Amino acid sequence: MARGFEIVSAYANQGLHVPYRTTKQAAGYDFEAAEDFTLPSIWKKNFIKVLWQMHHGETSSEADLDAAAKVLKPWLVPTGIKSYMNDGEYLLIANRSSNPLKRNLILPNGIGVIDADYYNNAKNEGAIYVQLINMGIRDVHIKKGERIAQGIFTQYLTATNEADVTTTRSGGFGSTNK
Repeated sequence: MARGFEIVSAYANQGLHVPYRTTKQAAGYDFEAAEDFTLPSIWKKNFIKVLWQMHHGETSSEADLDAAAKVLKPWLVPTGIKSYMNDGEYLLIANRSSNPLKRNLILPNGIGVIDADYYNNAKNEGAIYVQLINMGIRDVHIKKGERIAQGIFTQYLTATNEADVTTTRSGGFGSTNK
């Protein structure tokens, strides 16, 4: 098997582009948003209220804490793309260098790892989503087709004395059967 990208069936015939490199020496393949998406600012609603309460030594209600946590959660921006690759490889999803500087967007986990066995899994066909948090004071509106992340194919090594792993993936996003 080689490595590459395909459009997931849910986005077939919707004019998506498979990820692409923009220059000859680019390591990353640019991923685009599959649809218009609004990333809300984290500086909204109960988050500020809870920060104020913490700063002033006040106790926050469970409802306020839950509402603040909801605002801070990452958002999954769909790409409509899946990726296939060889054994011993994974696809590293990284933020575009312009996202934090120009748009205040960060990947909350730093990078994403797309394992080879994520491709065509039964749960979601291997659809790749990009987790983003908007650290800016304004909502960020992403248009369909805007570049939101980059993917880099990478090889990995395993431990020499590793026990034989026989478990296969049965779930989708964020799933390792544990």
